[in-house]
Amino acid sequence: MESFSLILAIVVVTALAFDFTNGFHDTANAMATTISTGALKPKVAVAMSAVLNLVGAFLSVEVANTISKGLVDEAGIRPEVIFAALVGAILWNLLTWLVGLPSSSSHALMGGLIGATVASAGFGAVHGDVLVTKVLIPAIAAPLVAGLAAMLATRLTYRMGKKANGKAAEKGYRAGQIASAGLVSLAHGTNDAQKTMGIITLALVAGGTLAPDSDPPMWVILSAGIAIALGTYLGGWRIIRTMGKGLTDLQPQQGFAAQTSAATVILASSHLGFSLSTTHSVSGSVMGAGLGRKGGVVRWSTATRMFVAWGLTLPAAALVAALAEWVCGFGGWGTAVVAVFLVSSSAAIWKISRREIVDHTNVNDHDVPGEEPSGVVTQAMAAVSPPPAGTVTEEFATIPAPADTAPPAKTTV
Repeated sequence: MESFSLILAIVVVTALAFDFTNGFHDTANAMATTISTGALKPKVAVAMSAVLNLVGAFLSVEVANTISKGLVDEAGIRPEVIFAALVGAILWNLLTWLVGLPSSSSHALMGGLIGATVASAGFGAVHGDVLVTKVLIPAIAAPLVAGLAAMLATRLTYRMGKKANGKAAEKGYRAGQIASAGLVSLAHGTNDAQKTMGIITLALVAGGTLAPDSDPPMWVILSAGIAIALGTYLGGWRIIRTMGKGLTDLQPQQGFAAQTSAATVILASSHLGFSLSTTHSVSGSVMGAGLGRKGGVVRWSTATRMFVAWGLTLPAAALVAALAEWVCGFGGWGTAVVAVFLVSSSAAIWKISRREIVDHTNVNDHDVPGEEPSGVVTQAMAAVSPPPAGTVTEEFATIPAPADTAPPAKTTV
């Protein structure tokens, strides 16, 4: 391997910093429902997720190749372009983490790379067909497919548990939820850790250290896996709170259905090389599971804020990255200015976050203002949905007993 230039070393370190933010930003995807239902204690959950993220990083390189070889033209990319792309992605990750919104780290990275590339080499350097088929279409399809699968799985789960013993069934569903959460963590490693592998590989090709069309070297795979695992263990508690309690209230049956559906979609996309957003998949499955239970409520005000963040991710990261690339174009001092801006902005966001600390001790303490009423979609779904077979839910608790039915006599022992 050739010796690194200073800018290339800065790009690799910045890429690993992005991978770290990706880890704590997306911990909620795997563990939010497991923590909110009490299936695992918070610290145990994030430790388990971190280990499985690291393992998943070694299972495939298809997504990494989509980024390093397919999305933009390698020939027109300089290391400074990739550095600017990472600046846009990191700042968007930190801003959405600060407000507790589960946005897509994947799309932040894609938006940053596209914005910086366009600013440097023009629109012709972006491969539009790859952007549409492997980024934009999966972005729309993933939450829909995962949500529909989770809704059907939730209904099927309740129906199959018709004659099951209540406590035994709940214990079984919690065990299944732990297994499915582990599968989501593994899937997250196979998809999201590879994005950083791809961006570092692209930087190495741009810097002349690797030949074009090279696969990620082993040290890149290992370092990306470790960085995302460390970020996952830190735990993005703000987003875990939103995903686990702010979007809907899940029972163990729903948590199991949501995570299993999301893991299936993510693993399938990794195999096909789609740069899928695990956040979109898991959020869609959580909402689908919420709609799948009779009387379940999806808090559409939270969901709407989340959808707005999704829509802004690509253009916002692209705009910041394009501005960063413009400043980097002034030479070494421009790159230094961008680096200082990144560090100072990150520090400022962290300081603001200390005003209201959310961690493993209070992640499940979520006050839903006024218990937001069911929206139009939830009411419509509830109207046509059969009640969970054999399950007595709170929606029937207020049905008065018939007038001719006397209350049961008290028994004195």
